[in-house]
Amino acid sequence: MLSEQEILRRQKREELMRLGIDPYPAEMFEVNVTAADIHKNYENNKLDYKHVSIAGRLMSNRNMGSAFFAELQDSTGRIQLYLRRDDICPGEDKTLYNTVFKKLLDIGDIIGVQGYVFTTQTGEITIHVTEFKVLNKSLRPLPIVKRDDEGNVYDGLTNPEIRYRQRYVDLIVNPDIKDIFIKRSRIVTTMRSMFDSKGWLEVETPILQSIHGGASARPFKTHHNTLDMPLYMRIANELYLKRLIVGGFDGVYEFGKMFRNEGMDRTHNPEFTSLEFYVAYKDYNWMMNITEEIFEKVAIATNGDSKVQVGENLIEFAGPFERLTIAGAIEKYTGVNVEGMDETTLRQHCKEWGIEVDGTMGTGKLIDEIFGEKVEANLIQPTFIIDYPVEMSPLTKKHRSKPGLVERFELFVNGKEIANAYSELNDPIDQRERFEEQLQLAERGDEEAMAMDEDFLRALEYGMPPTAGIGIGIDRLTMLMTNQTTIQEVLFFPQMRPEKKAEVSTEAEYEAIGVPTDWIPVLQKMGFMTVAGLKEANPNKVFNDLGGMRKKMKLDIAIPTKDEVLKWFE
Repeated sequence: MLSEQEILRRQKREELMRLGIDPYPAEMFEVNVTAADIHKNYENNKLDYKHVSIAGRLMSNRNMGSAFFAELQDSTGRIQLYLRRDDICPGEDKTLYNTVFKKLLDIGDIIGVQGYVFTTQTGEITIHVTEFKVLNKSLRPLPIVKRDDEGNVYDGLTNPEIRYRQRYVDLIVNPDIKDIFIKRSRIVTTMRSMFDSKGWLEVETPILQSIHGGASARPFKTHHNTLDMPLYMRIANELYLKRLIVGGFDGVYEFGKMFRNEGMDRTHNPEFTSLEFYVAYKDYNWMMNITEEIFEKVAIATNGDSKVQVGENLIEFAGPFERLTIAGAIEKYTGVNVEGMDETTLRQHCKEWGIEVDGTMGTGKLIDEIFGEKVEANLIQPTFIIDYPVEMSPLTKKHRSKPGLVERFELFVNGKEIANAYSELNDPIDQRERFEEQLQLAERGDEEAMAMDEDFLRALEYGMPPTAGIGIGIDRLTMLMTNQTTIQEVLFFPQMRPEKKAEVSTEAEYEAIGVPTDWIPVLQKMGFMTVAGLKEANPNKVFNDLGGMRKKMKLDIAIPTKDEVLKWFE
């Protein structure tokens, strides 16, 4: 059901075509300047702006009779336009100004203009338009966004359901949102430049995998018809990247999409972006040092400083970061030393602390639950949590000096995990035993346990050099660097439930209760999209409102009698 505005815009589209104006022209429009460039450089280089050509959306207008002020928004910002009838239409035919610009263009339409830049008497930098061209007729009105005299938004598009589902509208009416995604791109390019300078190779690995591995998570499962076999969307790219280290590359990295069939919340989306890189002949101590370097460079590239405001906290990303063992961190915040503690005792502590656990959880999972409940929220400044129990890390090399532990760290910032790294396990016999332990956890019902990957074991048997590897969540890192509290804000198109479509009764259903065909669209304009909804209304009010709608819509049809209307409600 089209709104009045949508109907009117379609009529304007048809009128433009009747005038011989294509609302969607095919030829390119030459652009030689941006709004930001004009605002930044005009005062110092006025002669460079005598012949400008710019394109964008109309975002506001003020009709002054034979002159018009409007605002045009391009990808860099807004610029004021000034149009005078006799400039646009120097001859006797004033149609292009009086009809096309004043009557047939709407807020949201895309136009191209040519002219010269000047400063108004109020000091506003403005383009004096000498020519304009319709580039796209918008058929849907934009949400109304109100601004004060200084241009500050005070009644903008804020509904997350609309903003995330229709990100294209969000970006138009809330252009400041673009800065989040510009910084996100800058994060990736900063890291890529750093890795390339070190001679590491950017690679691509399979998204569809026959065996899900490289992390503990529940995968999405699909089926390949030709091969008649199940496939999994990758939960990590780790095992493939390590195969490349076996093959002789000293350093490889990949920015890739990962998919985990798990819950959604403020920091989890089922599809997310991760950076993973692996470097031969290094260990987790080296990796901690380079991680500090990465985070400091990213902070400076995105915010101009190693200190970044995140909510109420000022986070310092210049190293060195604090380093705590996972057992030491738990003891620091609970007073209990869990190192060497058996499963029964860990379960008892979980019960005392009100931490929900189940029978599928082994020692490692229990420690992970305790850490998550009692420690994570306290780790505001960047902190490396190191030396995890071997049960928690099936792909990690055993600690060189601490039995029962592995050489692993996770980086926590502002109470959330941002990175996960190991001295990579390269002993194929040990790795097989770890996979077998994971199979036992799967038999106990652990849906996140890793699967056995025989091909990866075969690769290790050919020999993988000592290697350090890390995974960094790009979405969460972007949240930090842009001071956002939800992952949905840093994803162009976050996963959402299917959009609910409004229920609408058929013409036959209206006619079945006695509504004349001509009056069905009128009732729907009044908000009665279903027969059930109509029957819940007050019959007398509906009858009275029909008369008002007949006048408003200028309908030349007989209004139903009151008795006829009352029969609709029987």
